[in-house]
Amino acid sequence: MKVGILSTAHMHAWGYASALKANPRSALIGVADENSERGKELAARYEVPLFSSYEELAEQCDAVCVASENVKHRALVEIAASKKCHIMCEKPLCTTEEDGRAMLAACDAAGVQLATCFPCRYSPAFLRLVERVESREIGDLLAVCATNHGMMPQNSWFNIPALSGGGAMMDHAVHVSDLLRVLLRRDPVEVYAETGNGMYHGDFDDIAMVTVQFANGVFATIDSSWSRPVSYKVWGDVTMNVVGTKGVIEMDMFGQAFLSYSNKDMRVREIGYGSNIDAALMEDWLAALEEGRPVPVSGTDGFKAAQVPIAGYQAAKTHRPVRIS
Repeated sequence: MKVGILSTAHMHAWGYASALKANPRSALIGVADENSERGKELAARYEVPLFSSYEELAEQCDAVCVASENVKHRALVEIAASKKCHIMCEKPLCTTEEDGRAMLAACDAAGVQLATCFPCRYSPAFLRLVERVESREIGDLLAVCATNHGMMPQNSWFNIPALSGGGAMMDHAVHVSDLLRVLLRRDPVEVYAETGNGMYHGDFDDIAMVTVQFANGVFATIDSSWSRPVSYKVWGDVTMNVVGTKGVIEMDMFGQAFLSYSNKDMRVREIGYGSNIDAALMEDWLAALEEGRPVPVSGTDGFKAAQVPIAGYQAAKTHRPVRIS
C-alpha cells in the first residue's frame, strides 16, 4: 500500500514515518509540506522525495497520514478524500464541530475511510484495565480520575491558538476522552472545564481541568495541563484511577520505564521500554484497509473525542456546564 505523509508540522509525523517504513504492508512514498525547511529533514531521514504540493503526493497514494497544525486538518483531509485516499489524521481530529462534520462528510462522499490517531488504545496497560473493569472486578463504576499532563511544546504552533485551536486542553484532553469512551462504552453528554495560564502567562491555556459526565451516570475528571517544566524527567503521562462500588484500579500507561542520569544533557530522563503503541495502531489500520474492513479508530471516534475540549472551552468561558449533542 502506497502511503504518504501530508505535513510534518506535528512531531508525530516522525512516528508515522518510522512505523510505515517498518511495516511490510506499506511503502512510504513521500512527504509533502508547504514548509520545505520543515519537511526536508524527515524526507532525508527516510530517503523519500519531498513534495511541495499536497495534491501531487496524494494523487500517487492509496492512503495518507495527516500531521499538520490542528486547524489545517480539515483542508488536508478534504484534499486527500478528493484524491480517493484513505486517511489517518492526527489528534485532535478537529478544533470545531463544523470542521469535524465537514471532514466526515467529505470522506463519506468520496468512499474513503477516515481514521484518528489514538495509539493509547493499544497500550497493554489500558487493555488490561478494560478487561478487569468488564469482568466487574470492582463492581459498578462510579467515577474516573484521569490525567494526560506534561510539558508545553516550546516555541511551536501548539501554543498559537490560531494554529492549534486552543492550548493544553485541546492538545491533551482528547486522548483521555477517547479512552473513557472505550472504557465506559458510553458517549460524553456534558462537559465542565476551568482553564488558566498560570504556568507561562500566555494567551493560551496551559492549565486545564475538565469534568465529563457520561450517559450512564459515571463522571470523570481529566487534568490535561502543561504543568511539567522543560527539565522534567518525562514528556507526559496517561493515568487513570477507576473507582467502583467494590474497589479501585489504578493505571499508569507509561509506567514501564527506567531513569537515565546523563552528564551530556545534565538532567534526569525517564526512558520507556514498553510496547510500541504507535506501531500497533499503524498495523491495525493498514491491515483493516488491506482487508477491506472498517478502520479500528474511526473519524467518528475522533470527532466525539474532540467534542470534549471544544465544549470545554465554551464551558470555561461561561463557567457553566455545556451539553454535548
